Amino acid sequence: MLLIKKMEQTEATEIADLWKYPEPYSFYNMTEDIEDYNEITMPEKRKDCYFSIKDRELLIGFFSVEPNNDSIIIGLGMKPELTGKGKGKEFLEFIIDFVKENYNIRKIELSVADFNKRAIKLYKNCGFIIVGESKLPTNGDIYNFIHLEREI
Repeated sequence: MLLIKKMEQTEATEIADLWKYPEPYSFYNMTEDIEDYNEITMPEKRKDCYFSIKDRELLIGFFSVEPNNDSIIIGLGMKPELTGKGKGKEFLEFIIDFVKENYNIRKIELSVADFNKRAIKLYKNCGFIIVGESKLPTNGDIYNFIHLEREI
């Protein structure tokens, strides 16, 4: 049984310090980018925008929300040991359902590094469409990101 709740400090610290993804996904380790690390670990930066996802008592993922006019920009992450095992669609749809129930929006937006073909395939399978791409600074370099959105 999945449960979403506001992220607690212990969960933020666990994600930021202990979740380590294998190559090439190590890009998503919070320790790779000080701004990402600070945003999730510092309560004043995290505010009420970060949520934990638990399966019973086990922390399995998280997501963030950022209102943007009539849409919400989401960021998300699944516990590294659970990725690549066919659980992504259920995980993402659970987040989408939460957002639809709790925010008065018209669409959900997200961005993903272009090398992450696995995530792009998942997003498309969940009804997201590619609306553009851009180069963004992160992790000490410039990376190409694919921007997707889904109407609600």
